[in-house]
Amino acid sequence: MSWVLDGVGRLLAHKLEKPVQGYQPFTPSDPAALRAVLQPGDVLLVEGTNRISGVIKYLTQSTWSHAALYVGNIGDRETADGEALVLVEANIGQGVVAAPLSKYAQFHTRICRPIGLTADDRARVCAYAAERIGFDYDVKNILDLLRYLFPLPVPQRWRRRMIALGSGHPTRIICSALIAQAFENVRYPILPKVARQESKEIRREMLEIRHSSLYAPRDFDISPYFEVVKPTIVKGFDYKGLHWSDQPHPHATDAAQATLVPESEKDDTLVAA
Repeated sequence: MSWVLDGVGRLLAHKLEKPVQGYQPFTPSDPAALRAVLQPGDVLLVEGTNRISGVIKYLTQSTWSHAALYVGNIGDRETADGEALVLVEANIGQGVVAAPLSKYAQFHTRICRPIGLTADDRARVCAYAAERIGFDYDVKNILDLLRYLFPLPVPQRWRRRMIALGSGHPTRIICSALIAQAFENVRYPILPKVARQESKEIRREMLEIRHSSLYAPRDFDISPYFEVVKPTIVKGFDYKGLHWSDQPHPHATDAAQATLVPESEKDDTLVAA
């Protein structure tokens, strides 16, 4: 019976993975800038384009529907084109896999960096995730997958529970749970439950680890322990150096130059002059 459930689950997963027609990211990532600033242990949040992404974004009231962990080069693993595999992620229908950074070149992304993590613990976080490459994605709970197929208005207090997929099998992992478990392995907080204890002598906060299945991609964004890193400003940003399409460029040449289009125009993407 278990293999039947797995089979049905994978069929549903395939349907949920189909991209939404006509989706265009408002601000796609700059692959070169991402590559220049990413560090092992960084969490890369992604605004997904498939059907399940839309449901996750609704349930979490967030831009982000997927999370991957940047671990740096995973041995000598490469794509067929020779690009290094540097991300570890759990994909529905695939399980835990390694991926190149170029996979999300056309997606809206955000870097969330754990602050104060020691070099040893950073290495342990990356190793934990990399060692789970090959684990299955949790598709055994058919009711959970069906819930993603037929999204309905859900009260705020129930939305986090709606995100959780879980057969309880230790080798079946979803994207946020994988990364949460990696950080829990070194006792690094994401969004722990906080219980305040007060007495005449002392007031203190006691932290309790939240179950990994309850984490969503946005939790790394709103966590007080992760810094949002924006590649375009890390290396220094000079707004005076921008070339707007409605103004003459003081140093125009025959070579194509990057031009920014004002918001008043229809196409507000980066174009060539």
